[in-house]
Amino acid sequence: MAAQPPVFTTFNECQDCYKCVRHCHAKAIRIENGHAAVIQDACVACGECVRVCPAHAKKIRSDISRLLQMLEGDKPVYASVAPSWLAYFPDWTPGMLIQALKRLGFAGVSETARGAQLVSAATATFLREHPEGLWLSGACPASVDYIRKYHPRLADRIVPVDSPVQAHCKELRARFGDIRIVFFGPCAAKKNEADRHPDVLSLACTFPHLEELLRSREITPDPAAEGAFDLGPAEEGRAYSFEGGMNDTLRDPNGPVDRYFAVSGLQNLDRFTREQDPEHGPLHFVEMLACEGGCVNGPAMRPGACTHEALARTDAFARGGRATSVGRDVPVDLFQTYAQAALPEAAPPPEKLRAALESVGKFTLEDELNCGACGYDSCRDFAAALVAGKAEPSMCHTFLRKNFERKSSALIKYIPAGVVIVDQDLRILECNALFVDLMGPDARTIYDSLHNLDGVDLSRNFPFASLFTSILRNGGETAKFSQPWGKMLVNVSVFSITPGKVAGAVVQDVTRTEIHREEIAERARELIRKNVRTVQEVAKLFGEHIAESEILLTQIAGNYSDRGALDGTPAHHDKGPAQ
Repeated sequence: MAAQPPVFTTFNECQDCYKCVRHCHAKAIRIENGHAAVIQDACVACGECVRVCPAHAKKIRSDISRLLQMLEGDKPVYASVAPSWLAYFPDWTPGMLIQALKRLGFAGVSETARGAQLVSAATATFLREHPEGLWLSGACPASVDYIRKYHPRLADRIVPVDSPVQAHCKELRARFGDIRIVFFGPCAAKKNEADRHPDVLSLACTFPHLEELLRSREITPDPAAEGAFDLGPAEEGRAYSFEGGMNDTLRDPNGPVDRYFAVSGLQNLDRFTREQDPEHGPLHFVEMLACEGGCVNGPAMRPGACTHEALARTDAFARGGRATSVGRDVPVDLFQTYAQAALPEAAPPPEKLRAALESVGKFTLEDELNCGACGYDSCRDFAAALVAGKAEPSMCHTFLRKNFERKSSALIKYIPAGVVIVDQDLRILECNALFVDLMGPDARTIYDSLHNLDGVDLSRNFPFASLFTSILRNGGETAKFSQPWGKMLVNVSVFSITPGKVAGAVVQDVTRTEIHREEIAERARELIRKNVRTVQEVAKLFGEHIAESEILLTQIAGNYSDRGALDGTPAHHDKGPAQ
């Protein structure tokens, strides 16, 4: 068995939108660190998550490297091609398909629809022998796994006949001996069949992977190419690719079946089978298909491939032969039973369920909105997933929104400044009490009555409305400081919240701060003036003192010089440079 599961997540591409959870009817998705991981034991490989993932983070395993190894091996490799190829390659003829595959290295090409014809013939025989109760088709592997895992009581009501691809593989091996067989189609669940029965089906690949391989080898088939399918062309079995096609191959006016049902989509299958009594009553046969509309709408089909023209083309090919498979010879043994594969599913204890609900703000029945945004049908289903470790509280959008609103409201309420948020028409969406006080007594009267100013036109009473207009038009943010507003001085910071739609502002009354600041500045200026006067006085006094000292010293020096001359002591005259 291949190590990689058929369907997986590329985590670095997952955008935690939970769309896969909403669309996975098996709820085989576990949210880990905000990313959606496939729970392989619970997955039936229907591929619905691959189809709906907007980020293309869900992938179907590519087995191209294994295919190339097989083509280079010593055993011949044959291709089994699903009938939906007519819709995926609408411009190709059978000859073009055969030529393209043989240029890749395939020894032969045959239609899976031949196996479908054998399955219908064997099913018709079985129904004649068991003409009572409800019987389910085993043609779609995803539907079969869904019944085995999620409605195990009906597992023994699946007709014990191989799927079309396994029937086809047995027919090819009976004809060509020891060969390898690769299936090409729109299905992810066929990979499970190949992994479980490698001795029958060697490998299963999708049409997109085949297209990718042909492109890499630069293989473009010739529109005039001719060729024949091995074992001969299929006929009515080609109808299997769309809803109701299998039933068409089983219809027999003289047969025992009371009613034929075609149920496509796992959600529809769940509703249909939930209340059925499988063992009593008239014979009813149910054609089960995991993909709504049939295989032509499979997860690996080209977007938009399931058109009226594609259906008409497929139907035309199907109608080219027999109308029914009833009475066809079945040369190989197609018997296969389908065992139960029930998943362990224990209901969480009530106290844990309650704790999980409370963790996302669900304290009463009124809190349980059952909006489905998390991907689960009800808040209690989501809480059970929380207990099981399959979900995270952040998946609850209403919890996140309310939590955000509480936090933002608290911030707006308690921030020590006026806060206002407006729409593109400058009408107030939200504001706090401090902003109301700045707006004046009329605004306070309205606020006390309604507890908000929602819808009030800000431009009528707010002198800085032009700042909002500019921000809403150009985005970004701006700030103005010490702006006069009546008898106040305010600092105003305006910023964009939703470009062109919503903007906000923080308005701070700085009147007292500015007055206090001016008082401090004036006191500082007065202190400076006093200091300057003191310095000037000191300088003046110091200058007068220096002058008087210089005069006194000069006189002393002169007297001393004159006295030396009288005593007969020669006077000393320093003629060197002044020191």
